Amino acid sequence: MKRILLMASLLAATTALAEEGMWTYDNFPSASVKAKYGFTPTQAWLDKVRVSSARLAGGCSASFVSGTGLVMTNHHCARGCIEQLSTASADYIANGFYARAEGEERQCPAMELNQLEGITDVTATLNDATRGLTGKAYADKLKAEMAKLEKACATADNVRCDVVTLYQGGKYHLYKYKRFQDVRLVMAPEHAIAFFGGDPDNFEYPRYDLDVTFLRAYEDGKPAVTPNHFKWSKHGAKDGELTFISGHPGKTSRGLTVAQLEYHRDVMLPNTLMLLSELRGMVTEFQKRGPEQKRISNNLLFGVENSLKAQKGRREALVDEAFFAQKVAAEQDLRRKVDASPELKAKYGAAWDEIARATEQHNQVRKEVSFVGEGGSFSSTLFAQARTLVRAAAELPKANTERLREFNDANLPALKASLMSPAPIYPELEIARLTFSLTKMREELGADHPFVRKVLGKESPGTLATRVVNGSTLTDPKARKALLDGGAKAIAASKDPMVQLAALVDGDSRAMRKHYEENIEAVIKKASELVAKAKFDVYGTGAYPDATFTLRLSYGQVKGYMEDGKPVAAMTKMGGAYERHTGEDPFRLPDSWVKSKGKLALGTPMNFATTNDIIGGNSGSPVINKDAEIVGLVFDGNIQSLGGEYGYDGTTNRAVSVHSDALIEALDKVYGAKRVLEELRPGSSGTKVGVTPAR
Repeated sequence: MKRILLMASLLAATTALAEEGMWTYDNFPSASVKAKYGFTPTQAWLDKVRVSSARLAGGCSASFVSGTGLVMTNHHCARGCIEQLSTASADYIANGFYARAEGEERQCPAMELNQLEGITDVTATLNDATRGLTGKAYADKLKAEMAKLEKACATADNVRCDVVTLYQGGKYHLYKYKRFQDVRLVMAPEHAIAFFGGDPDNFEYPRYDLDVTFLRAYEDGKPAVTPNHFKWSKHGAKDGELTFISGHPGKTSRGLTVAQLEYHRDVMLPNTLMLLSELRGMVTEFQKRGPEQKRISNNLLFGVENSLKAQKGRREALVDEAFFAQKVAAEQDLRRKVDASPELKAKYGAAWDEIARATEQHNQVRKEVSFVGEGGSFSSTLFAQARTLVRAAAELPKANTERLREFNDANLPALKASLMSPAPIYPELEIARLTFSLTKMREELGADHPFVRKVLGKESPGTLATRVVNGSTLTDPKARKALLDGGAKAIAASKDPMVQLAALVDGDSRAMRKHYEENIEAVIKKASELVAKAKFDVYGTGAYPDATFTLRLSYGQVKGYMEDGKPVAAMTKMGGAYERHTGEDPFRLPDSWVKSKGKLALGTPMNFATTNDIIGGNSGSPVINKDAEIVGLVFDGNIQSLGGEYGYDGTTNRAVSVHSDALIEALDKVYGAKRVLEELRPGSSGTKVGVTPAR
């Protein structure tokens, strides 16, 4: 990949340049948009866009697109649901799904949808509560105060509240969501067109994908009433047009110190890449066992390959010497300004060195943190459920403020829904995954490590994995419910080998987690808070925070770019998919598309690129115009955008989306999804759906 220099730290100037920025809704730069594009997003406009947007709790974005709870997101965001509803005889991943009537809509076994209703700044409350505290005292007080705020906010099971850390602790906001836990599948195309081009085309451009799924939010067994939703544009995005993307970018690391970036570059990313490469090999071999093994592991392989390519791009940004030099220069400039002021130096001067020391301490115990504290030794859905049950028995009797954060009252509805999910669990795949992770544990920690000896005893990783998976009853939601309801007594009496394994290692895991949170994480959080405040004092607050999987709004325009000295056009056309079709995976169009070629307007725009600043988690985000109308659906970024974890380069960073006209054309002429079309464009049912003429 050709890398053009990325912009330096987002906080190194009072305002971000170009279209850079994943902006919070309470600090959107409307004046900058007006200055460049002549349009001012008003508060009323922002409020409507905010409540028309949605989040899938598993890590993606979505939007409401009708008044009866119809939700649009990516196919790859709903893959888990689609796969869980599939069987060997009804493979909806391979063959697609369409509910021709409301009664045919299928409930996703484990899906939660969130709609952001309000944002409250709670910085002063948390700062007052933790003032003067460090280490364990700071971590405990911060956790307790967050739990109090979340519990006071979450007044019902359909309300979710999260305290969100922004600017590395410079600010704290309380986000209040409306929670939908009855989400049903309405329509999904075949995998072959949703991910046309497969891994070779992933994070590349040009693209020819129809990466879309339609879901529906339900309340009290009926389609939710959603008066706030995006309307569909009459004409989709045009070259040069102003675009907005409202979504939930997962995580960026643009505000990290140089010491933290060095750790990412030299330790974390290389180790992650090695692990993912080996995991990809394991899953690929598993798929060769037979068609059913391939079906049940396709979603896992998709996730591994997607992560592997993304992590490669991130490391490439950090090994770019010129880019890294920009990061170093930006930090040095800030530190010089802080050191030049006795007042600022006294308040903030030591923060960078404290982060560096804590990061080095993390490096020294990183293997234990990963394989003992974070559960990296136990890659298994069954083990995750067993651990949750073991910890729930210990945590739930405690006061809300004293529990591990995932067991706070505000988080319990999501936790219980996950535990009670009827999603199928496949023992053969569980054994393969657990064998792999236990083998990595022994490899990384060493055969003589006390934790390894405790876990394996005299068994091999494969023998242990086979025994605890095949002997477990946790594949049955009723068994999980009985253990949850029975509490500590039921856990202690359980003969389930997976529960026994989770109980065996829980003390070690808790101790390592406690060490990390109190001696490493708390130090970094406190010092990062000081660095953020130093940036505010030196540069002002007119900048956006790193992404935190909370709702953000970016702006940009439909625009191509130059790569290797050649222009890359902003848009592709539907006909290009047929030109790229070879008949062999991953460049094989599904039969429905082959048969429909003669009916399609092949000049219809298919995918398009925009300068909007996005990152992973934005998948499924709506692309809207200045009238808050749908003109596209984000599903990817180009290869140059992967360095967006650490910085933004407006010359080549591009968000990649499905064009709204392609969605209408395919729904109408390939899938005959008149019911969905009627909701997107009321009055269109039974009539020829118009598309934008070829340009």
